[in-house]
Amino acid sequence: MSENPSIALIGPGAIGTTIAAVLHEAGRAPRLCGRTAHPKLVLRHDEGEIVVPGPVLTDPTKIDHPCDLVFVAVKTTQNADSAGWLSALCDENTVVCALQNGVEQKNQLAPWVNGATVLPSVVWFPAQREADASVWLRASPRLTLPDVPQAKRVVEALQGTRCAVELSADFPSVAWRKLLQNAAAGLMVLANRRAGMFSREDISELTLAYLRECLSVARAEGAELDDAVAQEILAGFKRAPADLGTSILADRQANRPMEWDIRNGVIQRYGHFHGIPVPISDVLVPLLAAGSEGPG
Repeated sequence: MSENPSIALIGPGAIGTTIAAVLHEAGRAPRLCGRTAHPKLVLRHDEGEIVVPGPVLTDPTKIDHPCDLVFVAVKTTQNADSAGWLSALCDENTVVCALQNGVEQKNQLAPWVNGATVLPSVVWFPAQREADASVWLRASPRLTLPDVPQAKRVVEALQGTRCAVELSADFPSVAWRKLLQNAAAGLMVLANRRAGMFSREDISELTLAYLRECLSVARAEGAELDDAVAQEILAGFKRAPADLGTSILADRQANRPMEWDIRNGVIQRYGHFHGIPVPISDVLVPLLAAGSEGPG
C-alpha cells in the first residue's frame, strides 16, 4: 500500500456519512460513491457539524483505478446493486471493510469484490438520516475489527479521527453479540415503535425470551457469550432515548426492503441447522419477510 492510501466509500447513508466525515475531518477524505449525486454530506454531532464536500459519484465506469481501502456502507439488500462500484474500486490488493450488519459479511460480499480481501466489522454507534438529508450522530463512533493483518489498513486510515477502532482476538463473539442486539430490534418493526417500547413489561419479557433463543444459536456457532448478555442488551434498549429508532424500522416505515434475513432470518436458519428450537424466530421471521417483500 502507498504511503498515502487511496480510500473510497460506497453508500453515504447514515453510517457511511459518519465514516466519510471523520476521515474528511482528519484530512483523508474518501472518494464518495452512491446512487444520488449529493453536492455534500453533512454530519451533525454534539459539538457541531462536519461538512464533506461532494459530489457523490454515481457512475462506476468513471473510476479509472482500484483503491487501497474501500468502506462498504450499503445495506446487504443493496450488495448486488453495488457490483459495478466494487468491480471498479477493488482488485486483489484492496481491503474492503464491510460496515454492514450480520455475521455473514465475507460470504455476502465475496462474489462482488474482484478478489479483494473482505474485512468484517461491528459498528457501535447510532447514526440516523434526517429529513434534510443530514445525518445525526447520537454517540461517539466506534468500530470493532478482527485482529488480523488486514485490519492495520483500517486502523491507520482512522488513526487520529473521532472514530475509535478496537481489534478483537475473538471477533465472532463480538459480531454475534451485536447480531443479538440487531435481532431484538426487529421487534420494533412489528410494533411500529421506537426504543421507548422496551419499557413495557410484556415487551421486556418477550425480548428476553427471544434473546435467550438467539443466544443458544450464537453459542452453537461458537460464540462465547454468557447468560448475562440477554439482560445487558435489554437494559441497553431501556436506557436508550425513547425516540431512538433503528435502520430496519426506518426501512419498514418507508416501505423499503428490509434486512430481515441477515438480522433475524440467520437465527432461524442456523437454529434449524443445529436442531435448536427457535419458536419465536419461526413467528417473527415470516412476519418480517412479508412486511419487507409482500405480497399484499
